[in-house]
Amino acid sequence: MAGPAVTVATVQCPVTGSPAHNAAAIVRAMRRAAARGARVVHCTEGALSGYTREQIPSWDAVDFAAVRAGLERIAAEARRLGVWAVVGSAHALTPPNRPHNALYVVSDRGEIAGRYDKRRCSNNEINNWYSPGFEPCVFAVDGIRFGCALCIEVNFPELFVEAAGLGVDVMLLSAYSRDPIYGVLAQAHAAANNLWVSYSVPVDASPAYASRMFGPDGSEVARCRRRRDQVLVTPVVPGDPAWEIPLRRARPWRALARAGGIYEARRVDDPRSRALEPLARRLPSGTGSDVRTKGRPG
Repeated sequence: MAGPAVTVATVQCPVTGSPAHNAAAIVRAMRRAAARGARVVHCTEGALSGYTREQIPSWDAVDFAAVRAGLERIAAEARRLGVWAVVGSAHALTPPNRPHNALYVVSDRGEIAGRYDKRRCSNNEINNWYSPGFEPCVFAVDGIRFGCALCIEVNFPELFVEAAGLGVDVMLLSAYSRDPIYGVLAQAHAAANNLWVSYSVPVDASPAYASRMFGPDGSEVARCRRRRDQVLVTPVVPGDPAWEIPLRRARPWRALARAGGIYEARRVDDPRSRALEPLARRLPSGTGSDVRTKGRPG
């Protein structure tokens, strides 16, 4: 099982209207995760600032100085522990522009290494709350590539196809959602795109569908308990023989299939291809193939 590997912590923590309280909860989760060998700690949407309509009745209610102080505390802890942290928060812009709904990527050096701004905001978000982002965010830890998505973006399969095309191994999906279909869709994207998907929700949303990790074949690798402040730790080891089919057979094959060239090269010019009615006679013997396809990637 030689090759890159990393341990990911999927955090299911409480979220309040106090950035200071939220930062303290995130730091506690980071410490628990680091004690269990995690290198990447993944938190939910709005984990630091709180989330709109849940803890945030208006932007005037958000203390962005406290958000900044909380992020600095998280960054200092990331450096001390030697872990990366991906933390959901509103990211303030210059007034009167609305904030981004963001995921901060904090490196193990205590630096803000990147930020993902939600691109597919909901109807309510785009009209009343947030400014959209426009770029993906991809970063690497110990040779494993990570991508980011937020909540309702689970309804946009092209973002997960894009991530696979960018060489992402693990998609970090943060969602302040009580809709269990979001988890079902996350699992489907893991299977269809051969990605690990870490799905993080807050404690108060977990009764509907708790946080969990899906493997690159779409299997549920582990899950948090409902209503529990918990850290779920999962090793991501692409070289594990258990992932032979999804990673070394299905994923490259699907990349070729999406590119389309393998089909275009086999396009036939046959009037029967354009005819709607079925053939009225048997095909001659030897036409086609009886090669069995069981176990082939697809």
